[in-house]
Amino acid sequence: MDNKIIIGVAAGSARKESFSRKVAAFVSSRMPGNFETQTLDIEKLPLYNQDYDDEGKAPPEWTAFREKVQSLDGFLFVTPEYNRSFPPLLKNALDIASRPYGKNAWTGKPGALIGVSPGKIGAFGAVQHLRQVLSFLNILLLQQPEAYLGEAVRFLDDRGAVTNQETAQFLENFAAAFASWVERIRR
Repeated sequence: MDNKIIIGVAAGSARKESFSRKVAAFVSSRMPGNFETQTLDIEKLPLYNQDYDDEGKAPPEWTAFREKVQSLDGFLFVTPEYNRSFPPLLKNALDIASRPYGKNAWTGKPGALIGVSPGKIGAFGAVQHLRQVLSFLNILLLQQPEAYLGEAVRFLDDRGAVTNQETAQFLENFAAAFASWVERIRR
């Protein structure tokens, strides 16, 4: 019997040098051996429009994404902050996999949030706004530790490595807390 726990990882930035992606990769690499992380490709999902569901014409990308989300054991969301909120890339993905009504693929699964920003407040506004949406979708969120990583250029190098030992240790502790949370929810 395979005891692998599969976590979907969604980074809210499509930028090729995205701080969110770099942090997501670091945390993913620190998950325990019985965990596997898989990147959720959300960049090319067509925008959500309920008419497609109502007419039975959901794009194949939506169907594949919904099936993928349904198959996962939990989720890690790493987001930048755009104008005190999270990016539309994440919102679109959340909407697609929560629809049509009554078929929310996210529901009842554990999740965690990390905010990453070049600014000082570490995407606090984005995380709080995203937390509200994820709670409504019944994603069972890790409450502590909270993760707001400000001034990302000070702890990430060009290759995406975390260069600050204190930040690296914090993220390792976060990964351990998230893994423990996922295992607790799954019991």
